[in-house]
Amino acid sequence: MPEQSAAKAKQLLRQTIDALGGEAYLHVRDYVCSGNADSVDHSGAPEFPAPFKDLWLLPDNERTEFEVKSIPMVAILIGQPPQKGGLNIQLFTGNQGWTMDKSGVNEQSATAVADFQEQVRNSMNNVLRHRLNEEGMTFRYAGVDIVDLKPVDWVELVDSTNRVMRIAVEQSTHLPLQFVVTTRDPETREESSRTTEYSEFLPSNGVMMPRNILRMRNTQIVNQVFFTECDVDTGLDPNLFTKQSLIERYAKLGNKDKPNKNK
Repeated sequence: MPEQSAAKAKQLLRQTIDALGGEAYLHVRDYVCSGNADSVDHSGAPEFPAPFKDLWLLPDNERTEFEVKSIPMVAILIGQPPQKGGLNIQLFTGNQGWTMDKSGVNEQSATAVADFQEQVRNSMNNVLRHRLNEEGMTFRYAGVDIVDLKPVDWVELVDSTNRVMRIAVEQSTHLPLQFVVTTRDPETREESSRTTEYSEFLPSNGVMMPRNILRMRNTQIVNQVFFTECDVDTGLDPNLFTKQSLIERYAKLGNKDKPNKNK
């Protein structure tokens, strides 16, 4: 029965929220994580891992800092493009975004900002924290499965735009192991999916945080992050998420070029 299916799905979601930290999870204000990230380029070829620091001021402010190291000659020989080393910062805040690198401070493209907004709105954490009571959201229990060699229950949510979101909930811990968002092109009717896999949860200030996250678009891996440290509710300064903060950081690096304030 549809009512029983929806009731079981909602029960599993409540258990998942409790497993992630309950009220502490629902009311997270910010978090800071550091580690290493592996990514692939547009052709699917692996790129070299880079240490990074990811700062979030919820709901929609993200600042990612990473060091780009010069790629050795052997990498160039196997097809990796040459790069100059140095600090890079990617910053998004709501409907705005900027980057900072050796060239200065520049605006993010409209496409990059739109993609960020899409990912924030339809991220698992945003869905669990803010969208479960959204008008038009439907729930369905989608059965059992095995994910990462562990028994899971699948919960399916469909929003008012027919975006399908599926969460694989581990049966023994009730922690989420996989989150899949599927959309359909209104013209071609082709499906597209974004999959996020979570593993190695550890507590931080009462909230369970995954140490490993793997992201895929359709069947292709986009990136994988390995966190070595995550701190929740650190009291981040909102000024870190402004263009001015990037201009000031660029000036402190001692670059000869002035910040590109006009871009």
